[in-house]
Amino acid sequence: MRKLLHTLTLVYLLCVVFISEADGQSVGKGGITPAMIKEMRKSFQLDNATRSAMNALAKNDIKDLALNREALITSDHFFSHKIKSGDITNQKSSGRCWLFAGLNMMRPKIIEKYNLKDFDFSENYLFFWDKLEKANFFLESIIETRKKDIYDREVEWLLQHPCPDGGWWHFVVELVNKYGAVPESAMPETNSSGKTGMMNRLIDRKLRQDAVVLRRMTEEGRNETALRSRKEEMLHEIYRMLAMNLGVPPTEFQWRYETEDDSVSQAITFTPQDFYSDVVGINLDDYICIFSCPSRDFEKLYQIRFDRDMFDKQDFTFINLGIDKLKEYTLASVLDDEPVWFACDVGKEDYVDGGIFAPGIYDYGALYGIDIKLTKEERIVYRESTPNHAMVITGLDMSEDKPVKWLVENSWGDERGKDGYWAMRDEWFDEYVYGTILHKKYVPQRVADILTTEPTVLPPWDPMYAFTR
Repeated sequence: MRKLLHTLTLVYLLCVVFISEADGQSVGKGGITPAMIKEMRKSFQLDNATRSAMNALAKNDIKDLALNREALITSDHFFSHKIKSGDITNQKSSGRCWLFAGLNMMRPKIIEKYNLKDFDFSENYLFFWDKLEKANFFLESIIETRKKDIYDREVEWLLQHPCPDGGWWHFVVELVNKYGAVPESAMPETNSSGKTGMMNRLIDRKLRQDAVVLRRMTEEGRNETALRSRKEEMLHEIYRMLAMNLGVPPTEFQWRYETEDDSVSQAITFTPQDFYSDVVGINLDDYICIFSCPSRDFEKLYQIRFDRDMFDKQDFTFINLGIDKLKEYTLASVLDDEPVWFACDVGKEDYVDGGIFAPGIYDYGALYGIDIKLTKEERIVYRESTPNHAMVITGLDMSEDKPVKWLVENSWGDERGKDGYWAMRDEWFDEYVYGTILHKKYVPQRVADILTTEPTVLPPWDPMYAFTR
C-alpha cells in the first residue's frame, strides 16, 4: 500500500511539472537564489566614488546629482530667427497641451493682422466641446462593441479611458471647424479647467455607469435605436456636469481689442464660428500631420483606431517619414515665420529650471556606473518613450546654414523654463521629437500624396497613442 501511494505521488508530481511546462510556467526555476545574492553582494564594491554617490543619493534628488554641468554651460538662449508671439500661456494641472499648442500656433497671425499687443484664445471654450464630444464618442463606442465580451481588449481599453484630457492636432481642427473659436475674455478659465482631476474622475464614473446601462439594455434585447435614444439622455447629464464646472459656452459675444499704438477698437458682436472665419481666417485643413516613428516603415500612411474625439470623424492619421525629412520641412516653415506644432517626449533630458532640452543634460549612467542607453526605436517598442506633450516651435538658431537649436514656446506658465520658453538642441530634436504639423506648402507633393493611400490601421494600445491619454 505504501509503495502504491509513493508511486501515485510521483506520478502526480510529474503531471504537475508536465502541465506547468506546457502552460509556459517554470515551477522551481528562475528564482533568486542565495548563491545569486552572494554574488550580487560581492559585485557591489563600496569604493570611495560609490560610497560618495550613495551618501549623496540618500540626501538629494537624483536629477540634481546627475545634472551635467558641462552640457549646461554650453547651452544658451540666443536665437538667430524668432517669430513674434503672444504672452506665455498656462494649461496648469490639465492635459490640454495639444489644445494650447494648437491655438498658440495660430496666435501670431492674429497679433500681426490686427497689430495687437497680445491675444489669447479661450482654451476653455473648445475644451468644453472636446469633453462633450469625447463623452459621445465613448458611449457610441460602447454601443458599437456592445456584443463583445466585457474582457475583450478593445472594450477594456475603452473602459480605461472614458473621457481623458489628451488629444492630437486633428482634434483642434475638427473642434474649430465645428464650433469656431472665441477670445479668452468670452469664456475664461475656471478652477476645473485648470485642475481637471476631480471633474474627470466624476465624469468617467458617470460614463462607466452609462456603459453598464447600455450593455444591460443590449442583453435585454433592446435595439440600436433604443440605445441611441438613451445615449442622448445620458449626454444631457454630461452637458450639465461640464456647464457647472467649465461654464456655459457662448453662442455670441462682443470683442474689443487694443493695438500696439494704444488705440482701442469698437465692440463687435460675433458668433464663435464667425469669429474664427472673420478674425482668424486660417484654413486648418491645409495642414499635414507628419511623424517620425522608426519602429514603423517610412513613406507609409498609418491610422490609429479609436484615436479621435468625434465619433463621426476620422481616426488619427499620419505620414511616417525619417527624422531628416521631418526636420527639413520644419526648418522651411519656421524660417518663413510659420510656427510649428510638434509632439515630443518632454520628460526625457529636460532641464526645466533653465528651459533646456539637450541629450546628456543628465548623466545617470555616470552617477550609477551603469549603461542605460537605448536607441529611439528601442525606446518606442519597449515603452520607454512616447509622444506625451505638444508645444510650438517659434524660432531657431542657425550656424553654417544648419539648425543648432530651436526656440520652443511651452504652455506651463512663465515661471518654468526660461520665462516659459525652452532651447531645444538639434540633437534632442532627433531623439525625442515624434511629430509635427506643417502647412502643405512646405511638404513636397510626392509626400502629400501618401495621404491618398490606404493606411495601415494600428490598435489603440500602440505606443504612439499614449500621448492622447
